[in-house]
Amino acid sequence: MTAEPIGLIAGWGRFPVLFAQKAQSLGIPVVCIGIRGMADRAQLEPYCHRFYWSRMAALNRPIRCLQKEGVHRFTMAGKIFKVKLYSATRLISLLPDIRMIRFYFFRKRASNADDTITLALIDEFAKEGLVCTSALELCPELLVRNGVLTKRSPTTREEADIEFGWALAKEMGRLDVGQSVMVNERAVLAVEAIEGTDAAIRRAGELCPRGGFVIVKVAKPNQDMRFDVPAIGPSTIAAIKAAGGKVLAIEAGKTVLIDEEETIRVANAAGITIVAK
Repeated sequence: MTAEPIGLIAGWGRFPVLFAQKAQSLGIPVVCIGIRGMADRAQLEPYCHRFYWSRMAALNRPIRCLQKEGVHRFTMAGKIFKVKLYSATRLISLLPDIRMIRFYFFRKRASNADDTITLALIDEFAKEGLVCTSALELCPELLVRNGVLTKRSPTTREEADIEFGWALAKEMGRLDVGQSVMVNERAVLAVEAIEGTDAAIRRAGELCPRGGFVIVKVAKPNQDMRFDVPAIGPSTIAAIKAAGGKVLAIEAGKTVLIDEEETIRVANAAGITIVAK
């Protein structure tokens, strides 16, 4: 008996690839909807039963493709570059379909914050019989373990910055602003918003050219594990190194660690501390 297929809406990065690999290893067919300009078809397609492209602003196509393939459950993985929504030419560059135009411009909701808009999109899929599940149900091994992951532990001063930044990052998450704050000497250098973690780290580096700052990245207090789960990987460490950061503090059990061995290797090589608590 063939296992029921699972849908995958894939954005940028390695997370959707790792999910597809794991599903294939378990004999679960993956029907992938790759967001054009973000998903990596070359890496994804070998692990997928079927692959479809979709525009970021298309709502009808992903729903119809999943229904056509007999999908009842789907998941989301990978980064979506939301800043594209604010382009001066967004209607031309994104080409939203009629259903997305109705959804985005004419549906009443409290705000267009990340959780609000994503939960509303999940409801649109649910109306069509498509249930959203967490990719981590299939890949729990990607969640980071507790402890210092690198050779170097934080100093006493860095521990103080972590504690200071942790409370602030949790509050930013509660307000659905972002997941990360950059701190030095218990002062905030930068707060992540729509630009994403790597861009916020770069900004902190510009504001603190002597380096040595701490990055705190946490889950929201009521994190929905189906989407927008904090994730780090080698590219995060590369951004920290380039900006002059020294410590990355993340939340154990609620942060996805992509390519763990490589991430820790490059962090050790750069003298960057990773601590999960």
